[in-house]
Amino acid sequence: MNSSCLSSVLSAIDAANAADPRATPEGKPWEVAHAEHLTRWVLRLHPQANALLQIAARGQHLERWINPRASYPEGRAGYLQWREDLKTFHARRTGEVMIQAGCSLAERDRVTALITKKALRAGDPEGQVLEDALCLVFLETQFSALRTKTPESKMTEILRKTWNKMSPAGRAAAQSLPLSVQEKASLVQAFSEGPEAPPQ
Repeated sequence: MNSSCLSSVLSAIDAANAADPRATPEGKPWEVAHAEHLTRWVLRLHPQANALLQIAARGQHLERWINPRASYPEGRAGYLQWREDLKTFHARRTGEVMIQAGCSLAERDRVTALITKKALRAGDPEGQVLEDALCLVFLETQFSALRTKTPESKMTEILRKTWNKMSPAGRAAAQSLPLSVQEKASLVQAFSEGPEAPPQ
């Protein structure tokens, strides 16, 4: 894929995400900000990331607000179905953008495998880079707010699951995040009893 095609796809994804009715405290459409954070982490973890991995990062949450969690039944079963449907939706929409920009079916299918986590489940290194980046964006941008409204036991479970999804490189990056004293304490508590606890 040439650089102009990559630029066209990324621009089209950003334009679609710009319609997000939700906004960050800085006033940026929520999914535009999320896509930018995710792309930044992918490039930090893998500076030589190819065009398809960059597209997968940018399209990972494409138009997520269209399928809100509230449109599914409450409970774990509803949540899991929502997450599965989202992966399919994001992959399909990103694929449509790619085809419109002139990408090949093989290129679209590769991005689909990354977004749906099929590549991750197959042990693909690029799938792990994307997963690490997603976990780091969560810790960097959502952890603080979630910690204030989530019971401690539940927060510990969330953090342990997040840590277990990450590679050694992702975990090293997580330990470099400028977290508050309280957030670091939550991390230490979450990992102190696990076999893969980070150094304190």
